[in-house]
Amino acid sequence: MTPLTETRSRPLSDGLDPERAVAAPAGGSPEPPRADRAPRHRWAPGLGAGVVLLLGVLVVVAFTSIALGSRSITPSDIWNAFTAFDAGNAEHIVLRDLRVPRTLLGLLAGAALGLAGAILQGLTRNPLGDPGIMGINGGAAAAMVGTIAIFGTQDLGSYIWASFVGAALAVVTVYGVASLGREGATPVKLALAGAAVSAGLYSLTTAIVSTDLAALNELRFWQVGSLAGRYLPVLEQTAPFLLVGLVLALCAGRALNGLALGDDVATALGQRVGLTRAVLLVVVVLLSGAATAACGPIVFVGLVIPHAARAICGPDYRWIMVYATLLSPIVLLLCDIAGRLALGDGELQVGVVLGVLGAPVFVALVRYKNLAEL
Repeated sequence: MTPLTETRSRPLSDGLDPERAVAAPAGGSPEPPRADRAPRHRWAPGLGAGVVLLLGVLVVVAFTSIALGSRSITPSDIWNAFTAFDAGNAEHIVLRDLRVPRTLLGLLAGAALGLAGAILQGLTRNPLGDPGIMGINGGAAAAMVGTIAIFGTQDLGSYIWASFVGAALAVVTVYGVASLGREGATPVKLALAGAAVSAGLYSLTTAIVSTDLAALNELRFWQVGSLAGRYLPVLEQTAPFLLVGLVLALCAGRALNGLALGDDVATALGQRVGLTRAVLLVVVVLLSGAATAACGPIVFVGLVIPHAARAICGPDYRWIMVYATLLSPIVLLLCDIAGRLALGDGELQVGVVLGVLGAPVFVALVRYKNLAEL
């Protein structure tokens, strides 16, 4: 009988799934790779073409977001508004003060939420990793409401910093609770701790707004998750944080590939696991805090989009991050457009539309592809 030899797996960064090991008989040459073991980088041209296609779709969706609404604007009106330099022109005012800032904020916030969800899923190795489920959005919301109730401020700059503090405290709390016990912060314990912290923060937020009228009025405008009413000042104050977070997140693919192999393997490959986790958590706080301060706690983007990206491009996080960056704003802007057109003169907030559409999409993903394989 031929003795079994030690199997050897290649890291994700080399283009192979770590669960597919190539065994070699004793004294023989390695088994040639089968078709299903082909390195994933051979499909890079196809993935690159997908990126180009998504960029084109994103441009079309962004233009549609600028053109459609309660007041439709034709392409010629858009061209005239930006070439006539007539500050009093109605189309120019709508575009400059409403549509363009709203669309740009949708692009940045959508990409931020999608990347935050992808990082959390890779960081915790938990398919349910999401800023909402992990309590990060809840921490940001509670901090903002507390700032209104205690200090009486309604300044956007205060909201942003309060969101960062609240999101950071929520992350620390969730990891602290999940780390209790012998096993440490396992994926299941992280999900349970996140759900418990989210429930506690929701109760705290409800208690604050029940006793403070100013906080209640502000929360009603903000809590559903919306791009409406987010004008140029909101974009100007949140864009720097979102852009920095996006750049850092797009550079995290290789680190997430290492963590996907397990802490021991990542350490053996020379990765400083503790430092990597800390930096990635800071990036998540930056993305989630700024997006929540600007648009409110928008759900389902960070949960569903990383799974969709993984279904398209496989387990390599370098590609997952790119696809999540493009898919997330496309979905967010499409839902925002649908909300504008659904009621005629009225408008459905994008958070409501995402809640209605996101749940069945996620169920379909789980139904047709095993959640453990996502």
